[in-house]
Amino acid sequence: MNTWFAPEAPTCLKTTSDRDFPISRVFCVGRNYAAHAREMGKDPDREPPFYFTKWPETVRNADPADALTIPYPPETANYHHEAELVVAVGTPGFRIPQADALAHICGYAVGLDMTRRDRQLEARDKGRPWDVGKNVADSCPTGRLQMVEGGGHVETARISLSVNGEVRQDADIADLIWSVPEIIADLSKYYALRPGDLIYTGTPAGVGPVVSGDEITCTIDGLPPLTVRIGPPFDG
Repeated sequence: MNTWFAPEAPTCLKTTSDRDFPISRVFCVGRNYAAHAREMGKDPDREPPFYFTKWPETVRNADPADALTIPYPPETANYHHEAELVVAVGTPGFRIPQADALAHICGYAVGLDMTRRDRQLEARDKGRPWDVGKNVADSCPTGRLQMVEGGGHVETARISLSVNGEVRQDADIADLIWSVPEIIADLSKYYALRPGDLIYTGTPAGVGPVVSGDEITCTIDGLPPLTVRIGPPFDG
């Protein structure tokens, strides 16, 4: 292959096996917990789910044994945490029946969808895309991927997030408005899902700001935990 420059190596997640998981695409589900929809000023009825995407390189691989440090991003004064269940696709599929959806999942992880909230709301209020608010460098720290083989599926489990030891988000995966199989069935109507895709399934109520020096701890029962420190502002 003759290219103008050497392409970057793929972003990978560490897993509970001896092999890493190369990331293809990142899909995120918006407002998928009723209480969070309300705190964002929206109706939590079961209207069709909606999605936004983030670059694979926004994912930062975190090891449960050590905290990961990410910078406070530029051009925001309101950087928010959002704890999420992350689903890893291991088997390709298009227009996947809901009854078959779990067979396409190879693993689960704890993740964060960090958000420039001021920029997101500014775009939302003007009817513009959310990219500047959501597609932010280093904004998807994610814990070690728990493989389904040996770990099973996550259908009900406590999800919680604390900042400097204070609990801010506390819910159950069973509280999702759209369950994981429903999300996969719906999303695969629009995209042919493929191995390497990650789906961030939405965040519970309790989102809020963090500043440099804060430490975030995210847990989902049965999955490797995630600890993230907010570093100094990005300086290039």
